[in-house]
Amino acid sequence: MRASRLLSVLLLLQARGRLTAQQLADELEVSVRTIYRDVDSLHTAGIPLYGEAGHQGGYQLLDGFRTRLTGLTEQEAQALFLAGLPGPAAELGLGALAATAELKIEAALPPALREGSRRIREHFHLDAPGWYHDGDQVPHLPAVAGAVWNKRVIHVLYHRWREPREVQRTLEPYGLVLKAGKWYLVASCENALRTYRVGQILNLQVTDEPFTRPDAFDLAAHWRTHLTEFRSRLIQDHAVIRLSPAGRERLTETMGAQTINAVTGTASPPDAQGWITATVPIESLTHAHGEFLRLGAECEVLEPRTLRTKLATTATALAALYRGER
Repeated sequence: MRASRLLSVLLLLQARGRLTAQQLADELEVSVRTIYRDVDSLHTAGIPLYGEAGHQGGYQLLDGFRTRLTGLTEQEAQALFLAGLPGPAAELGLGALAATAELKIEAALPPALREGSRRIREHFHLDAPGWYHDGDQVPHLPAVAGAVWNKRVIHVLYHRWREPREVQRTLEPYGLVLKAGKWYLVASCENALRTYRVGQILNLQVTDEPFTRPDAFDLAAHWRTHLTEFRSRLIQDHAVIRLSPAGRERLTETMGAQTINAVTGTASPPDAQGWITATVPIESLTHAHGEFLRLGAECEVLEPRTLRTKLATTATALAALYRGER
């Protein structure tokens, strides 16, 4: 384990340049004291590694030093090919480059590892979008990705959900996120970080104006925070519902994890017919109305009364329609 960690320290410094003891410790999930011991061991082994104190300090390999200890294990080679995302790479305009890189890596592997990588591709396939959505049409994605990479300001015509629907925005694009088959752009607009769905960009102009992306900005951490805040804003109220056994089964196929977990956590003991009562979060009356209709007669809304009345009105209209009274 320690030999593997020493190699990891060496490869991290080779790949990223100067890193502090704290950064290395965070990356390898060990203590700073452990990093100090590992650095001493590397010094003893003759690795040209030096450190500098101060705010801009850290450990760094001597210029020009490169280790040849970069061979892949069988598990690493399998993980590399399993992690390949040809669809998103193609959307970004990198499909051909990704394929070429994969071929180069495959050609460099020993025969045993090459065969294992081929078997991974033959036995596993990742299809990220949901069942009822194939992802966005994103004609502007390559241009957005180029602006992100080159740190160039962009002007966009954006279609949003509220009035006015079409708005002009000047953005500093910080990063792209792919979630459930949809691409999202995290960008600074008027000194505030905002999220834009790339498929909603109607027109785009990449300028020659550069911008400075803050060194402290962490795209993954920002996205996690954004999702947490987004989900908390969605919940506007709660509903008390009754579910039949068939309704509980259908619930797992049609509802999100938040609703499913709420039913599991608040469900009453089943009555004589197997029905349970539970309290679930809802986004809005309109959204909940559509969601509960998907469960048909296997779900009864008890509260709030306005939602119950709205569903009853819809059920009456449906009954009249199918009886030929409309």
